[in-house]
Amino acid sequence: MYMNFWYPVCASDELHEKPLPVTLLGLKFAAFRDTKQQAHLVSDTCIHRGGSLSKGWVKDGCIVCPYHGWEYSGDGLCARIPSQKKGKTPGRAKIDAYPTEERYGLVFAFLGDLPENERPPIFPIPEWGQDGWRAGAPVWRDINCYYERSVENGLDPYHNEFVHPSQGLPKIIAESTVVTEMDWGTHFIAHFGELRKKESGEDELEAVVGELRAGSLYHGPNTLVTDIHFTSETAFIQYGFEAPIDMNTTRLFLINMRNCMLDPELDERVKEINARVADEDTVILENLWPVRTPNTTTKELLTSGDEMVLRYRAHLGEWAKKGWQLDTAAMAQNAGDVAYAIPCPARRHSSNWILDEAPRLFT
Repeated sequence: MYMNFWYPVCASDELHEKPLPVTLLGLKFAAFRDTKQQAHLVSDTCIHRGGSLSKGWVKDGCIVCPYHGWEYSGDGLCARIPSQKKGKTPGRAKIDAYPTEERYGLVFAFLGDLPENERPPIFPIPEWGQDGWRAGAPVWRDINCYYERSVENGLDPYHNEFVHPSQGLPKIIAESTVVTEMDWGTHFIAHFGELRKKESGEDELEAVVGELRAGSLYHGPNTLVTDIHFTSETAFIQYGFEAPIDMNTTRLFLINMRNCMLDPELDERVKEINARVADEDTVILENLWPVRTPNTTTKELLTSGDEMVLRYRAHLGEWAKKGWQLDTAAMAQNAGDVAYAIPCPARRHSSNWILDEAPRLFT
């Protein structure tokens, strides 16, 4: 799992002034809104005696620890210590707080310490709010699989024939695929068609490409976009923002855009179709073994059809070299003994933090 990317926290309408417990990247966080309805995400550990902030409440825009009433503002600074009668609040009285943005009906948080001008962006949805496009309400589901497995499934066009036979997709015309590199990922588009006999020869076949084309892209380690173009003018695009809860569980936040079947009465039908496809994928993903992707390609027999998977894994390797990969084995070994936090941007210009930085792997 990787820090220094944007992760979905919850649906916007799920977050109120009452703190919301959130688990991401195997660590605990507390989300809340202040009196101005600004969303915040902070570490869920009070640095006094380990109280869970998500079990507390919000007072005057601050999240309050239910154990001894310590109050923390949205920037992570301790605003009040009830038991301290005199003197200034200690400089070490602070917890990690993370940048947040609300888009597309979701709350996102940047889990990392990069300054704003160096952060990978949230992947945009250009169709959002545009005439001729209809957005389905954000939906989410928890699946018992490792998030990398889920992303790689979406990058694999060849599983559709076997996992989603009801979709009736024709064969991919391999010669008509296009791969485009992006700043933080790769986009793959495949044209579909069929093999037909050539008119000039009885036993010769030729590929006939139809209007249908479909593709997928990944952006960072946890954003997956699937686009299906039924014709040159009609399309369905699914934006998937994946939240790795831990090494075994993933929460998928899905936003579906379409410029066909625009009648609101068709929303439920479209939702049911999408749910059926997701259910078919879930059956496969929850039964993969090993649960997590091997750390070497020699433990799987990958072929030319796995090009996007290989590109995704290559990008993960690049981000690991930057020191962004969490050492989940060390985190698991110390679980219950050490309170870890993803380092937030404030750690770049201040010291004397109580919570230990989550350990990372450096290659």
